[in-house]
Order: sequence, then C-alpha cells, then structure tokens
Amino acid sequence: EILEAIDAGVRTVGENYVQEAAEIFPAIGRRIRWNFIGHLQTNKVKRAVEIFDLVETVDSLALGREIDKRAAAAGRTVDVLVEVNSGREPQKAGVMPDDAEALVRSLAALPRLRVQGLMTMGPYEGDPEDSRPYFKETRRVFEALKQAAIPGIEMRHMSMGMSHSWRAAVEEGATMVRLGTALFGPRS
Repeated sequence: EILEAIDAGVRTVGENYVQEAAEIFPAIGRRIRWNFIGHLQTNKVKRAVEIFDLVETVDSLALGREIDKRAAAAGRTVDVLVEVNSGREPQKAGVMPDDAEALVRSLAALPRLRVQGLMTMGPYEGDPEDSRPYFKETRRVFEALKQAAIPGIEMRHMSMGMSHSWRAAVEEGATMVRLGTALFGPRS
C-alpha cells in the first residue's frame, strides 16, 4: 500500500510505531521522507534515528537528549517537532502549552536536533469542530515561539489534524496533516 501511495505521488510517510517502520523501511528506503508520529519510548530512539527524518512527538528534555545522543552516534541531525498537549488532557502525551517555550529553549541547546515547529493531537473521532480549540491553542503557542525568535529554532511547521479533522486544522494554520485512515483505512 505504501509503495502504491509513493507511486501516486506521496513523498512523506508517517508511522506510529518504530518496529512497523523497521519492517517496511528496507523495501522503501530513502525514496520518501519518514516522519515518526507516535509516542517515542527512549528504548526505541536508536532505531528511530536510523529511520526517521522528523520526529513529531518530542515532549520532554529527556527524550530530546536521547535523540541528540543517538543522532550524534549515527552522524546525523534529526528534525523534531515539539508535541503540545493543547487540550491539557492528563491521558495524552505532550508538553503543556505554558511549558512549551521552556522546553523549546532547552532543546535548542542540543546540537543534533533541529526544532522545526509544533505538533498536537485533537480528539481521535467525533465532530471535527471539537478539534478546533486544540488547533487554535497550538497556533497561539506557535506564534508566541515565533515571536520569541529563539536562536537555533525555526518555527516552520504545525502538524495538526488527522483524517477526520484535517480541514479544521488547515483552516487554523496546519502545514502538515496526518491522513493515514483516509489513505489506508482503519488500523486492523
């Protein structure tokens, strides 16, 4: 399915799980850009750095340091997005909006990371308009970080919205959307 999507023009593929990407990476290689969009555990960072060009879910300095360490060992620099928990939901990953600037400033000191923007997760299902407040809050944080002009940080991307909510996300400024279900159907 991914090869068919590439043949149809897809140039970036997102994966939720390092192990699933590791299984298909040999067949696809570097023909496309690989984005990691799932929760990254520190014990999976070494393999993730070997595969992914962008890690969208950095939500702590500890994770950033591990990516930096593994990227240095691999002779790479890894682009990252900071995951913001815009809904302030305890069951979700991500840095709280009020703590995003401090995390971004700390990540800026890591030489093998390039912070490129923010990512957020709205509700997985339901009315797409239910996601809009999450996207607005992420945009607010994004704009504040852009204004802060933190050295070494390039606020270029906002990854927000999934198959059911991408339109609202784009209306709120998303530069990246995650359309796995729309393209490939629900996970089995």
